[in-house]
Amino acid sequence: MELRDCFTKTIALHVYKIRLLRFVLLTGLFPAFAYAQTVPIINVNQLDLRLENGADTTFVVNFWATWCGPCVKELPYFEALGINSSGEKFKVLLVTLDFVENLEPKVIPFISTKGIKSEVLLLDEGNPNEWIPRVSEKWSGAIPATIFVNTQKKTRHFHEGSFKEGELESKLQELGL
Repeated sequence: MELRDCFTKTIALHVYKIRLLRFVLLTGLFPAFAYAQTVPIINVNQLDLRLENGADTTFVVNFWATWCGPCVKELPYFEALGINSSGEKFKVLLVTLDFVENLEPKVIPFISTKGIKSEVLLLDEGNPNEWIPRVSEKWSGAIPATIFVNTQKKTRHFHEGSFKEGELESKLQELGL
């Protein structure tokens, strides 16, 4: 009888653990599972190729970092833009300038906690004086910074500084994108 009781208790414990895990996942109490996404590490050449091969897709590329207050404040506006434009030939890319060694301990938990759905890339480049002018000659290197790109329409517009709610949509209209 003791073996049977032990077996019954073990089964009951496993059923409890499964139900608890299901509850946590379904309610979003553990966002690392609910919103986990991979964050590719790229260089500026790979970013350029992605934008050039976009054909008729409009890209809104935001350069940001987890430690940048104005960057974090405007992220919900980029998220809303991506959600409201889904189904169109439109893509929001969030390019973090955090260090590669902070990808696992800081960037991925940040994305999970904030529930970010837009595609996030980590730019791993050396000398900023070499790659920043490739993004835009107008860029001082300060973040946040954003580029609006549509290769079919031959549009590439750079904006240094943060956006307020509604300004992204206005900028897209102004650019004819």
